[in-house]
Amino acid sequence: MSEKDKEICKRTGSNKNYREEALVIVVVGASGDLAKKKTYPSLFDLYINDLLPSKVLIWGFARSQMTNEEFRLKLKPFISKKSKDHCDVETSDSKIDEFLSLCLYKKAKSYGDEEAYRYINDQIKGLLEYSGVEGYNKLFYFALPPNVFAEAGAAIKKAILTVDKSNILSADKSDTFWNRVIVEKPFGRDLESCKLLLKQLSKSFEEKQLYRIDHYLGKEMVQNIKVMRFSNLWYERLFNRDCVKCVLITFKEPFGTQGRGGYFDNYGIIRDIIQNHLLQVMSLVTMEPPSRIEGPLASSLVRDAKVNVLGAINPITMDDVFLGQYEGYTDDPTITNKDTNTPTFALIRCFINNSRWDGVPIIFKAGKALNERKAELRIQFKDAPADEFLFGAKCPNNELIMRIQPKEAIYMKTNVKTPGFSFDPVQTELEINYATRFAKCNPDAYSRLILDVICGRQSHFVRDDELIKSWEIFTPILHEIEEGNTKCAQYKSGSRGPEGADDWVEQKSGYRRNDDYQYSL
Repeated sequence: MSEKDKEICKRTGSNKNYREEALVIVVVGASGDLAKKKTYPSLFDLYINDLLPSKVLIWGFARSQMTNEEFRLKLKPFISKKSKDHCDVETSDSKIDEFLSLCLYKKAKSYGDEEAYRYINDQIKGLLEYSGVEGYNKLFYFALPPNVFAEAGAAIKKAILTVDKSNILSADKSDTFWNRVIVEKPFGRDLESCKLLLKQLSKSFEEKQLYRIDHYLGKEMVQNIKVMRFSNLWYERLFNRDCVKCVLITFKEPFGTQGRGGYFDNYGIIRDIIQNHLLQVMSLVTMEPPSRIEGPLASSLVRDAKVNVLGAINPITMDDVFLGQYEGYTDDPTITNKDTNTPTFALIRCFINNSRWDGVPIIFKAGKALNERKAELRIQFKDAPADEFLFGAKCPNNELIMRIQPKEAIYMKTNVKTPGFSFDPVQTELEINYATRFAKCNPDAYSRLILDVICGRQSHFVRDDELIKSWEIFTPILHEIEEGNTKCAQYKSGSRGPEGADDWVEQKSGYRRNDDYQYSL
C-alpha cells in the first residue's frame, strides 16, 4: 500500500484501501449547470490528485441529445478552468483529455427511463468484466431538482440495484460492494414537503446509502470547527453560557438574484441560506462533544450530537425575526409576482435550551445585494470583570471570529496596552491567516465531500432526523411570511441592510460593536 493510500486509510478510520476497488459514478442530470460547474470539475480535482480508484468510469445521464465526444467538449472548458485554478498539481491538456476519456454519456427520455439505466448497467458490466474486476461500487449523483428525485430513484432501483445483484460479477463477493446516492438540496420547502421527500427516497434507498450534500459542510473553516473546539483545552472551557455573551453567524453577498429570481422567489433567503448552511455551522459550534470525531462510528456520533442541539431549540416566532428586501428585487424578469414579499435579507434569533447554552442569544444574519461578500462565525464573550472600575471605561469585548469565506482566517479580538505612554486597552487580534500560514491550497467543498462519500464517511452529510428537526424550527415563520402577515423592510443595494437592522441585533443579543476596530486581511 502506498504512503498516500495509508494516509487516506488513516483519515477514514479503515484498513481497507478503497482505491483498489472499481468504482462507477453515474451523474444523473449531467447536462445541467451544477454538474458542469461543480460535479465534474470536483471529480477531476480528485482524479489529478490520485484520489479516485484506479479503475473508475463516470457515466453522465440526462435528457439532452449528445454523443460522448460532444459531451466531453461541453465539459472541457469547465475542467480546464479547474485545472488553471488548481495550485497543488500541474496539469496539462493530455491529463484533462485522459480524465474526459473516462466520462461517457447516455441520453434518456426522462429521469425515470428504466431502459436507459439498464443500458448503462449492461455497458458497465461489459467494460469492467473485460478489465478483469470481480465487482464494483456504484455512486449515483443526483444533480437534479427535488421533484424528480423519486422517479429517478425508483428507476435506478428497478433497473440496476435489484437486477441479479448487478454490480456483482462474482457470486461469492455479494456483500463486498456498495451503492451510494448523493442528493443535492433543497430538501423540501417546509416540514411536510421534507417528510414527503424522505418517504419517497426511502422507497428506493436505505438511509445509510443516502448522502444529502450541504456544501458548507465541506468548507475548510466549517470542518475545522470540530478540530478547533475539541483539540484545544481553552476553547472548550469558553464555549458555554458562563463566558459567551452571544453568537452571530453571518452570510453576505454583494449581488442580487442575477437572473435566478424565479428560483429564489420560491424559496427566499431563510430557506436558501439560514435553514441549512448557517444552521449547520451553529450545530457544530454548539453541540456537545461526541465520543468520537474520526474513525468507526464517528458519523453517527457526530450527527447524534447535532440532532440533540436542534431538539433543544423551540420553533421560531415572528418576534425574533427581522426581514428585508433590496430595492429593485422585482425588476428581475424571472420574478413574475411583482408584489412578492419574499425576503432577500433576514435576521433571526434563537436560543438553545440546555445547560451549556441556556440564555445565550444566537443570531443568524443572511442577505443578498449587501456591501460585501462574507461568511463568518462570530462569538462575542462577556465583559471583562470590573473592567470599568479598573480602567475608567468599558473595554471592548473579546471575540472569536472564524471567517469561512473569502480568505479563510481565525482570529481572536484581544485587548492590549496602547503603544506608548498610555495604559488604555486597545483591541487587536491573535490570528491565523490561512493564505499566509498554510502554503498548500485547500480543495473545494465538493471535492472533499465526494471523497467522503467514496470513503463512506457520513458525518459531513445531513441525516433524515436532522432535517426534520431543522424544518420544525423554521416552518412556522416561513408559513406566516408567505401568508403575508409581515412585510419586508426595503434597503438599498450595496448597503449593510435595512435601516434599524444593526439596532435590532444589539437589542436582541446585546452584541456590542467596536467601531474603532478594523480587521485587515
